[in-house]
Amino acid sequence: MSDGETETHEIHVHLDRLLAERDMTLAELAVRVGVTNVNLSILKNNRAKAIRFTTLTSICRVLGCQPGDLLSYGPVRNDAQAGS
Repeated sequence: MSDGETETHEIHVHLDRLLAERDMTLAELAVRVGVTNVNLSILKNNRAKAIRFTTLTSICRVLGCQPGDLLSYGPVRNDAQAGS
């Protein structure tokens, strides 16, 4: 990959939905998981390049979910595609 290219992926994080379903804030999750708000925000906004299994385990434990509830795979969709 050249310096001008950006690496993309097709993994999507559904942290917003899970937090809303549990009436929990990102800040509360960060404290309970033991990571910073900034790191969870990067994950929530689909800008993360990696996640440690220990962090994934903690998030799943706190939210009472499976990794598949938090992550999905699929093509990147822009706003025009999302409305169709």
